[in-house]
Amino acid sequence: MKKRWLALGLTAAMAAGMLTGCGGGNKPAESTAPSESAAAAADGSVYFLNFKPEQDEQWQAIAKAYTESTGIPVTVVTAASGQYETQLMSEMGKTEAPTLFQVNGPVGLNNWKDYCYDLSDSEIYKNLTSEDFALKNGDEVAGIAYVIETYGIIYNKALLEKAGYSRDDIKSFADLKKVADDIQARKDELGVKGAFTSAGMDGSSDWRFKTHLANLPIYYEYKADGISSTDAIKGSFLDNYRQIWDLYITDSICAGAELSAKTGDDAAAEFANGEAVFYQNGTWAYDQVKDLGDENLGMLPIYIGADGEADQGLCTGSENYWCVNKNAAPEDIQATLDFINWCVTSDEGTTAMAEDLGFVIPFKGAKETTNPLVAIANEYVAEGKTSVDWCFSTMPSEEWKNGVGTALTAYAADPSDANWSAVVTAFVDGWASEYQLANG
Repeated sequence: MKKRWLALGLTAAMAAGMLTGCGGGNKPAESTAPSESAAAAADGSVYFLNFKPEQDEQWQAIAKAYTESTGIPVTVVTAASGQYETQLMSEMGKTEAPTLFQVNGPVGLNNWKDYCYDLSDSEIYKNLTSEDFALKNGDEVAGIAYVIETYGIIYNKALLEKAGYSRDDIKSFADLKKVADDIQARKDELGVKGAFTSAGMDGSSDWRFKTHLANLPIYYEYKADGISSTDAIKGSFLDNYRQIWDLYITDSICAGAELSAKTGDDAAAEFANGEAVFYQNGTWAYDQVKDLGDENLGMLPIYIGADGEADQGLCTGSENYWCVNKNAAPEDIQATLDFINWCVTSDEGTTAMAEDLGFVIPFKGAKETTNPLVAIANEYVAEGKTSVDWCFSTMPSEEWKNGVGTALTAYAADPSDANWSAVVTAFVDGWASEYQLANG
């Protein structure tokens, strides 16, 4: 599979690399209401339906700063975790629809391409560092990736060292299992509740496994077959998917039967409180774990036992593409174009993107983020490790993810061969049927 992320060099060098992105909280945020005086002075307005609950506070601050600086009202409404598509459908049916929304890649674009303003002549498109970050609909530029993110297994360095290990001891699935099994067996001695945080399958957390973890068997199948998408996944690496899932639910802070009710906040708190050594998540989770201290944060690749995984890096890419609503009023379209360009080119905007949001952005005026998890991702690239592509943008539908998630949850509660067979069915048969529904 084409390693398109590698050429851009993370941060400045790691645009080498977004929900299900990446959700955090469960409640839609309050919008930022512009003042009447600001509205009167403005030629247009911006309504951004934000995908990232964990970064609502930062987007509200950015919107406020832009409105104070320009007089252009910017409203930010944040969808609840796992509810973005549903809320977008609802909001697009209103008179005051979002002027700025997002899709997760080609599959998401299929649903919304008729709403997308052509960004070919926009300033933000001209400021992209690579065509690879433009989402095309034929000859039109329908969306632009605004953040490059990385995920893996975040770990607590101090606790790992207390157990007698370091990152150098974990370079494969076999290594990871050996270390995790040992920590789980010695959890009372080490003062932890489990090797891994809870693999919660509540809606605020299940995307980490039905989407982000599921990316690994898809990536290795695509790599083996020399393809970048498919209408019928074969499931060649689902045994590998099973063994990493088994590790997550066995060497865990809680029993598998409890995972259906465990949330993303539960997992973040377990890790931040030092109750577990390992936590699958990404660079966007830094604010949730930073109290451990930057010096105690590490990140490992998600190893699943595939051939050649010693050369594997972290999972790097984007599923966060800004789209401008072409049905908005002309003055609102222009206001929206001006706002997103300001975010990625102005000093104030790029500082907020790098420092407040902790983003690596694929634009010429990008500033280096202070997020230490990004620095760790840079290290893997510098070492020559191959970043894992975000293949989950090719997953056929949200319904497919939900089917896999339901089957994973049932298997966690009762890890039998019969229940794993249901995961395989959801993964393989579900892919074919959902692809046909979307494209047939």
